[in-house]
Amino acid sequence: MDGASRTLKSRTTSIRTRLARLYPGTAETLCPLAHEGTFQLLVATILSAQTTDVRVNMVTPALFRAYPTPEALAHAVPEELEDLIRTTGFFRSKARSLMGMAGAVVERFGGRVPSEMAELVGLPGVGRKTANVVRSCGMGLPGLPVDTHVGRLARRLGLTSRTDPEDVEQDLCALVPAAQWGTFSLQLILHGRAVCQARAPRCAECVLADLCPSAQLPAGIPAATAARAQRGR
Repeated sequence: MDGASRTLKSRTTSIRTRLARLYPGTAETLCPLAHEGTFQLLVATILSAQTTDVRVNMVTPALFRAYPTPEALAHAVPEELEDLIRTTGFFRSKARSLMGMAGAVVERFGGRVPSEMAELVGLPGVGRKTANVVRSCGMGLPGLPVDTHVGRLARRLGLTSRTDPEDVEQDLCALVPAAQWGTFSLQLILHGRAVCQARAPRCAECVLADLCPSAQLPAGIPAATAARAQRGR
């Protein structure tokens, strides 16, 4: 490992330590999607595309009552399923994905959600991000979901220069212990929502400012000073 790589890993460790103080917990406890078991988490994650976790959590209680098992969901009446998930947006395509996923879980895996990445991404409507959510938040396995928040923060923090989610995932996984992949992803998401927002990052309030090459602070306020002030709150 060259000096630049050692420095980047060391900086990543410092970032992880500070985020852990702000957002303590594990991937399982930090997961914002309400669920009981991996099947419910898989359903909720599919629904979360292009909508908020809050909206998904409003929809899923009735959905899970109506379709408590993969078998039940696989044989849903499409129009009835669409009505239950309508407010999450793209409800027709999501209904097809949910029914296709459930049917595949029943036919290929005896009704149990598989744990291997290759098997998960082979299910209808399931990409790497969804598979990584299920693995890290529902199964206690390594998985680093990359959404828009994770990609944005990783680039701003100088942890990657790439934009493709799979490339970003690869770069972050090389910097973080596998057991912490899911936790780190969720901490980045929480920080992206609360502080490092897309249009107006609140750099003067950010605990990572002195570690961030993209920090934009008011004139005369050194990044290290701002970060120390925030950590002391």
